Amino acid sequence: MQRGSSEASPTELRVENLVKRYDSYLALDGVSFKADSGKTTAILGPSGSGKTTLLKIISGLLQPDSGRVYFDGADVTELPPQRRKVGYVFQSLALFPHMKVFDNVAFPLDARGYGVNEIESRVKKILELTRLQGLEERYPRELSGGQQQRVALARAIASEAQLLLLDEPLASLDTPLRASLLSEVKRIQEETRITTLYVTHDQGEAFSVGHKLMVIFDGRVEAFGVPFQVFARPPTGRVAAFLGFTNALKAVVVNEGPDHLEVQALGGLIPIPREGAGVVGKELQILFRPESAELSLRRERPSQLEGVLSNLVFQGRSLRATVTTTQDEIEVTAKPERYDELVTRIGKTVYVDLKVDELLLV
Repeated sequence: MQRGSSEASPTELRVENLVKRYDSYLALDGVSFKADSGKTTAILGPSGSGKTTLLKIISGLLQPDSGRVYFDGADVTELPPQRRKVGYVFQSLALFPHMKVFDNVAFPLDARGYGVNEIESRVKKILELTRLQGLEERYPRELSGGQQQRVALARAIASEAQLLLLDEPLASLDTPLRASLLSEVKRIQEETRITTLYVTHDQGEAFSVGHKLMVIFDGRVEAFGVPFQVFARPPTGRVAAFLGFTNALKAVVVNEGPDHLEVQALGGLIPIPREGAGVVGKELQILFRPESAELSLRRERPSQLEGVLSNLVFQGRSLRATVTTTQDEIEVTAKPERYDELVTRIGKTVYVDLKVDELLLV
């Protein structure tokens, strides 16, 4: 177990140009990245984007058509799974139903030839780490969903795994339990300092657990970096849409200043901080999240956009307002206490203020 060998440095994972085809389907298309040693890299993407295929190649369960996998600079691409010292938590958990908790956790140690006394000592430490003390004699069917998840995690790190691969480990749990288990995963990773890849399609999980974030589409890495930076400034329009920039408006550059561009859209003149060269008359798109806009009932500034409030939905902590414009529908969030004020304006003209520091130009 990594915690028991604190003198060992965390493993560095590097993959180069991984390609994998299933007949005519290209699952991975030149994937390259380096995971921070001793940290968690969250891998985010829609279903079918290649996330699980990537983990299986790194673990040795699949061979790539081309490309290489390196652990601490050593090429392990051809090594079988049992020689890679990788812990893998599958979506299905894959616990042995006929084995008690102790035996499930001990299984990889026994398979690697550890002695009885060492197995007992290691399993005891791992059960303490994963807070499973007292459950040693229970079968998986006698455990809660969260306890089963922790058993799978304990088994994955049992035999001094150099790398931990988590494939949607919390997908089957309800929201409150998922939040609790996510905190446990983070705690265990920080204590063991094991280099971890955490695959998910849940953005909240990815932002919470990842020291770095990788976004993958159609087998290609489209974003890689610090989660907040990727969230705030997505590098492509597709990543932006996936990360919540669901509103898109056509705009035209009408003026250029030293530190901003003035663009025109839906009757509004919007000053936007510039990040590159702008050309007067150039057409572009403004992308923004619903929470990056606010509703006004009257025109107060020349930067406001104009539209008709066409729908209002109460979502508990917020309202989701749909504003129909001459271009398209856009969605805006509002505070729930504004419901009585706004519901009377459905079908009438409203104005939208954009938070200029949270807009993307593409």
